[in-house]
Amino acid sequence: MKIAMRTYKILIALMLVSSLMISSCKKLDRLPETTLSDANFWNTETDLQNAANRLYEQLVGFSIDNRGDDNVNQSGLNQVSNGNRGVPGTSDDWSNPYKNIFTANNILEKGVKAQVTDAVKNRYFAEARFFRAYNYAALVEKYGDVPLILKTLATDAPELTAPRTERAKVIQAIYDDLDYAATWLPTRATLPALQYGRVTKSAAWALKARVALQEGTRQKFFGESGSAAHLQVAIDAATLVMGQGHTLFANYQGMFTHDGEGPTNTENIFVKLYGNTAALGLTHNTSRDLENGRIAPTRNLIRMFLYRDGLPAFNTDNTPSATKSPLFVNEKDEASYNTILDNRDPRITTLVFRAGEQSYQRPWVPGTSLGSRSAYAGKKGFNAADWTLNNGANVHKPLIRYAEVLLILAEAKFELNNAISDADLNATINVIRTRAGMTVKLTNAFVTANNLSMREEIRRERTVELSLEGFRYTDLLRWKIAETVLPKTLLGAKFNATEWVGTNASSLLLNSDGVLVVEDATKRTFTASKDYLYPVPLQEISLSGGNVKQNPNWN
Repeated sequence: MKIAMRTYKILIALMLVSSLMISSCKKLDRLPETTLSDANFWNTETDLQNAANRLYEQLVGFSIDNRGDDNVNQSGLNQVSNGNRGVPGTSDDWSNPYKNIFTANNILEKGVKAQVTDAVKNRYFAEARFFRAYNYAALVEKYGDVPLILKTLATDAPELTAPRTERAKVIQAIYDDLDYAATWLPTRATLPALQYGRVTKSAAWALKARVALQEGTRQKFFGESGSAAHLQVAIDAATLVMGQGHTLFANYQGMFTHDGEGPTNTENIFVKLYGNTAALGLTHNTSRDLENGRIAPTRNLIRMFLYRDGLPAFNTDNTPSATKSPLFVNEKDEASYNTILDNRDPRITTLVFRAGEQSYQRPWVPGTSLGSRSAYAGKKGFNAADWTLNNGANVHKPLIRYAEVLLILAEAKFELNNAISDADLNATINVIRTRAGMTVKLTNAFVTANNLSMREEIRRERTVELSLEGFRYTDLLRWKIAETVLPKTLLGAKFNATEWVGTNASSLLLNSDGVLVVEDATKRTFTASKDYLYPVPLQEISLSGGNVKQNPNWN
């Protein structure tokens, strides 16, 4: 599969980068209507496809996310994670989505003149509306209320100084865009192999399910009304995806290597393409980032993995669980670096390298000298072939995969009714566990017999399955537990002088159990009255004439 997938010429090279990448009007970074001549463009299906290609090129793929408690960076403390950030003057978190939204709006307006059938035209309009929804979802997730702009703007347009639109209206606009997209996009089965990477009905429904779960659970745990409606939307959308013939890739680790690329892997629902398949020559550096400790898993994350008997030792908020697996070894009694990795959910073997296991350049020797501040060597997403080329990695990035859809369905069903049937667990959580090699299944009887919490176990499954994929921080926010989780100490590996060759204990901060302290709780905080939303960049407030207001308590 590796060779075949690399030869796909899927997204046609961009022909209009210069005409679509026009200068900013410096009003909320929403780009103005261009005066460039479009007389010779926007006429054919090829024109529409080339214009839509810009959306794929702008799409964020691999990125380093150290905002949660699950991983740390060699460069030091993450100021979002530890609560020490301030209000920025400008921020790509705000401006880049609006640039992408402009691209989508531009296609929707100018593509009307194309001399093609309505079906062809609407297919590319559907792509534009999918990406518009995708970017508004990113904005709402961080900022809450944001200005809703559904058209291109002239330099004197009054909307350039418009106030923020209430969150509910933006969410409805996202749903509307995704409903349109699902109507006109091709199905997974009918998408030509040479168009692999373009969005389908499955992608639209899966994104709708993701957004709806986000809104439904956020409203539920923040005590707002309306959560049930969003949770039902999540259930309905996820169920539609399940009818599209998707299956889990046989090899969990292979999902994140070249083995998992291409249309035959139907777990991939929405993917950022790299290398030749993107027809853009896009590359990344993820394998080197792992080697250099920029994505170093923490003990806080490892604690959340079940033992092979299906029982935990810690909860997903890093408190000790009421029931502990008899396989659990107290941290003060861990005999070696690998002890915490023994007898666990098999997915732990894909998360980090064990001491002595062949890793990046050699067998892994515990330590922090290579940059891993936790002394754990990140493995998930490491590709030996990609590692050989600095900034030249080209394995694709799954952005939405079928496993996430199953997890969305399980969580939404439970949160809607505060209960879930064994049949639903078997169709979702236990399918994922089977692929992972976990022989113990999650059932209501197992939860009751072992004094577990069904909510906790559903959250655990999500955290473990989607570990290091950029979900942890936002999950903590929507569950409203960030204020208790993020201020806690971040921990790393157990120090053992025999195994940590070349490391002097005096150079490390160790707790009373001999465990590496990556960041002490005294340096971490989370202010619930403000940190559940990002601060709006000062420039956006200024350029709106003060109509865009700052989020609470960030003044």
